[in-house]
Amino acid sequence: MFRRTKIIATLGPSTDDPKMLDKLIQAGVDVVRLNFSHETSESHQRRLEQVRQCADAIGRPIGVIADLQGPKIRIEGFSDGKITLNEGDKFILDATIPSNAGNQQRVGITYKPLPKDVRHADTLLLDDGRIVLEVKKVIDSQIHCGVVVGGILSNCKGINRQGGGLSANALTHKDRVDIATAAAMQVDYMAVSFPRSAEDIHEARQLLQTAGGKAGIIAKIERAEAITNHEEIIKASDAIMVARGDLGVEIGDANLPPAQKLLIQKARDLNKVVITATQMMESMIENPIPTRAEVSDVANAVFDGTDAVMLSGETAAGKYPDKAVKAMDRICREAEKQPTVRVSDHRITNQFGRIDEAVAMATMYTANHLNITAIAALTESGSAPLWMSRINSAIPIFALSRNKSTCSKVTLYKGVYPIEFEGVFGMDTLQANQAMINELLQRGAISKGDLVIITKGDLKGIAGGTNLMKIVCVD
Repeated sequence: MFRRTKIIATLGPSTDDPKMLDKLIQAGVDVVRLNFSHETSESHQRRLEQVRQCADAIGRPIGVIADLQGPKIRIEGFSDGKITLNEGDKFILDATIPSNAGNQQRVGITYKPLPKDVRHADTLLLDDGRIVLEVKKVIDSQIHCGVVVGGILSNCKGINRQGGGLSANALTHKDRVDIATAAAMQVDYMAVSFPRSAEDIHEARQLLQTAGGKAGIIAKIERAEAITNHEEIIKASDAIMVARGDLGVEIGDANLPPAQKLLIQKARDLNKVVITATQMMESMIENPIPTRAEVSDVANAVFDGTDAVMLSGETAAGKYPDKAVKAMDRICREAEKQPTVRVSDHRITNQFGRIDEAVAMATMYTANHLNITAIAALTESGSAPLWMSRINSAIPIFALSRNKSTCSKVTLYKGVYPIEFEGVFGMDTLQANQAMINELLQRGAISKGDLVIITKGDLKGIAGGTNLMKIVCVD
C-alpha cells in the first residue's frame, strides 16, 4: 500500500552520518527540514547536498524546507548556567543587564521592548510553559513577577505571553539574511515563523522572490493572533504548519486539539497543504519506541486530514532517527486503512474557478466511483495533482513532470508521488498515453488489466493547462 501521508524529518547532528541519512530516506522520509534556528548556513548547505545526493542515488525526489527562526523571544543566560525557582519567589525579567549575568533574582531578555508589551496580571510562560510567572508590575525596563509554577530554568529559554499580543515583527534581521540563503540554496519551501497576518507572508514572499527564490511559503501557525487571522494567512500561503509548541503555550493546551482540527480543515477547504508538527514522537529522542499517546496523536492527525506529519528533535538530535521514521510510517499506514479516511465531500457543492481544477475534481470523483488503480497526471506546475490531493482517496496519484522543481514540490502533497518524466514531448496523444502507462508499468505501480486515469493538457509545456481526462485499460 502506498502511504499517502507524507513524513518530514528535521536534519541535525544525528543525521549527519551519510549512512543514517540514507536509512531515513529508505525508511520513508518524503521531505527534510533545515532548521535555521540552529547552526550555520554552511552546515545547512552541506546537509542539503547530502540529501540531494541520496535522492539522486535512489531515483526519488526529496523535498526540502528551510525553516526561518523568527522572533523567538527568550531569556538571556545565567552566570551559573541555571537556577531553580520556587512557587511564590519574586523574579525580574530585566532588559538592561548583561546577557550572561542572570542570577536567582533576575535575568536578561533578548527582546528589549518586552516590558512595553506586558502589564499587571499578565501571565508569562517560560520554557514551553514549564515555568509560569505572573506580572506584578513593570518599572521602566524591568518586569517584576511572582512565580506561579516553579522549576529549573536554564539559559536561553523561550518566553510567551498567554493569549498572545507580543509586538515582535515576524521577520528579524537574521531571517532576512536567511531568506537570501534559502533562495541561493533553491529549497522547495520556506517556513515563516510567528506570522501574525497575511502581510507577514506577503513580505516574506517578496523578499524571497527578490533574492531569486521560487520556493513555496509555509506559514507556521504558532501565535494566538494567527488563529484569529487564520483564514487570511492560509490564503496568502502555499501551506501551513500547525506548530503546536508555541501555539499551545499561547492559547492554552486544552484549546490546542480543536485549533488543530480547525486549521487542518480550513487549509484543505482552501486547497492548501497542511503539516502537523511538534512533539509528535518526543519520547523517541531517548527511547526506541513511541508512547501509546504519541501513536494516537500521529493517527489522529491522519484522521483529521493532514498532508504531512513532522519529526523535529526525534531525528535532528535523537538516538533513534530511523526508528522514529519507521514508527511514524507504520502508524500512518494503519490509520489510512480506516474507511473514514478514504471518504470525501470536499467542495461537492462549490463552483470551480479553473478548467484544470474542474478536471482534477472530475478525476477524483471518477476514481473513487470506478475500479481505478492509479492516476497518471502529466503536469508542469503541479497544480492539478494538488487539487486532486484535497480529495480523500486510497488511489495513488502519480505526478509525472519534466520539471525537477515541480517533482520536489509535490513531495509534500498527500497521496501524490512524483516521477521525473521527459517522455512525451514530440509524441502524439496515443504515444504520450502509452509512454505514461509504460513508466508506471516499469515501476510496478500498475499491472495488465488495470484501469488508469490519465490527465494532461492538449498543449504540452503550458503551466495550468490540464484540460483532458482519459480512462485507459492497461494492455
